[in-house]
Amino acid sequence: MEAFLEAVQSFFGTVIQYAPNFLPAVYLTLQLSFFSILLGTLFGLIVTSLKLVKLKALQVIANVYVSIVRGTPLLLQLYFIFYGLPQLGLEFDAFTSAVIGLAFHSGAYISEIFRGSIESIDYGQNEAARALGMTKMQAFRYVVLPQAFKRSVPSLGNQFIIAVKDSSLASVITITETILMARQLVSATYDPFPILFTAGVYYYVIISILSYLLRRLEGRLKVNER
Repeated sequence: MEAFLEAVQSFFGTVIQYAPNFLPAVYLTLQLSFFSILLGTLFGLIVTSLKLVKLKALQVIANVYVSIVRGTPLLLQLYFIFYGLPQLGLEFDAFTSAVIGLAFHSGAYISEIFRGSIESIDYGQNEAARALGMTKMQAFRYVVLPQAFKRSVPSLGNQFIIAVKDSSLASVITITETILMARQLVSATYDPFPILFTAGVYYYVIISILSYLLRRLEGRLKVNER
């Protein structure tokens, strides 16, 4: 029993000692997540728009993009952007490459969420808006899009949470985010469990706060429907 208590004390002592070391890396993780989600949402909206237009060529481009993202690992996409694009004359720093790669990946899934939400709106809603004298664009903007956005929030929330966890893969292109910091501290202390536990706690806190905010948003949207 005494040995167990000593082990627990040592474990949490290591956690408390090294937890502050993670703060710069956690801040970088938050930056990566924020900008990749923002840019990924923009990519998603653009790709959804391409799929909804009547031009076949634009629909093909959008479909190829989604197919490539779905058919290849995120890790490979990050490697290609950071190591492959410079050979084609496009060179970005590690942080920018990570944001572009994560956004490029998330954008495909976000576009499918938007597309599904828009297509789930009864076509009669659009016809009713047109009957009231709205143009096609006005009907989409003021009638279809608000309803589609409300329906997409739960799925978007899940995708945003996945994007935060996916940011850990940025460590492979030398971004000192939470996971890379954990690896460095494990190498320095040779005590992996408390270090990885600390990294996990930080991720859990970030995702818990994000989940709470998304639940509040869902609640607000439901209230507005009444």
